[in-house]
Amino acid sequence: MERLGKGIIILGVVVVIVGVVVWLFGDKLRFLGRLPGDIRIEKENVHVYIPITTMILLSVLLSAVLWLVQKLMR
Repeated sequence: MERLGKGIIILGVVVVIVGVVVWLFGDKLRFLGRLPGDIRIEKENVHVYIPITTMILLSVLLSAVLWLVQKLMR
């Protein structure tokens, strides 16, 4: 039970840090969603947006953060 509590606290700290980064640097992160490889189709009545490259980048970052949290819990 102690490990679960420690994990929840670490996850909460990570969420707060990500929130502060987005709050302070949100205007500088506008390149997310406009990376090469993101698909954007805009027609008269249809807007389709598929952020493939952005999702891959976020997945790699999230995997690194989770790996770090796992290492810190041991």
